[in-house]
Amino acid sequence: MNTPALGLPMPVPAEGLPARVRIHEVGARDGLQNEKATVPAEVKAEFIRRLAGTGLTTIEATSFVHPKWVPQLADAEQLFPAVAGLPVELPVLVPNERGLDRALALGARRVAVFASATESFAQANLNRTVDEALAMFEPVVARAKGSDVHVRGYLSMCFGDPWEGAVPVQQVVKVCRALLDMGCDELSLGDTIGVATPGHVSALLTSLTDAGVPVDALGVHFHDTYGQALANTYAALRHGVTTVDASAGGLGGCPYAKSATGNLATEDLVWMLRGLGIDTGVDLGSLVATSVWMAARLGRPSPSRTVRALAGPGDDSDQEK
Repeated sequence: MNTPALGLPMPVPAEGLPARVRIHEVGARDGLQNEKATVPAEVKAEFIRRLAGTGLTTIEATSFVHPKWVPQLADAEQLFPAVAGLPVELPVLVPNERGLDRALALGARRVAVFASATESFAQANLNRTVDEALAMFEPVVARAKGSDVHVRGYLSMCFGDPWEGAVPVQQVVKVCRALLDMGCDELSLGDTIGVATPGHVSALLTSLTDAGVPVDALGVHFHDTYGQALANTYAALRHGVTTVDASAGGLGGCPYAKSATGNLATEDLVWMLRGLGIDTGVDLGSLVATSVWMAARLGRPSPSRTVRALAGPGDDSDQEK
């Protein structure tokens, strides 16, 4: 494995940026849910253990969705107990009250619901209108909060929809406000098909602030379809956002939006943040090694530029089977 020259990237802080960013790691859930071949639960568990060893503090573990819809996550009851003892936060997705029951039965303390800013994606992902989906989430959020469980609200298609095109900013603000009003502790703004640009990100964040949505309740979830994920992240940082979703090795997409390519790679994010003098608590070398290990199990190289640069061509470190 290659090692960057001592002191690289050189930290050069930029005025107006946060001192620390919390990375919400989604590789084990969002990253693996769209794999064609089944990834064994023991491999997922080892992936999560290795991610925890890099210094990441929030690692999304799985989703308690019906196996018919996301077969790759059918092993949630097997996987979650295998990693529940790790000293990190392990959020899980719950689509409805049945999913919440399953998660609570295993001791989950952080759950997430997943809404859509557009009618087309709400139908494709949840077979409901936006309002019907919000109504379905209300008892889920209420029961979770009643059990003192932290609730995240994912909002997809915040910047563009493959069926509807451009999504009006105020349409996104309306759904965000509804999720917060029903009790969500934080929101993740999803650029599901990767079409956002920095000006659009700034405009949405400004409108959310104007609508009374606190910036410390917001996270961002960018896809790199058009190579804009880091630029969009930088725009969010300048607005004060300190939670950024990312996927180790750049794994992932969305099974219900075929134009949704990989998530922002955690390694690429850490490299940029390190260069800006922003603390993440993540050991980049360990993270790269973890993504190389996972790529070997998936049988293909990581799409992350930072992984490729630091791992080097043909790197086979830690490739034991």
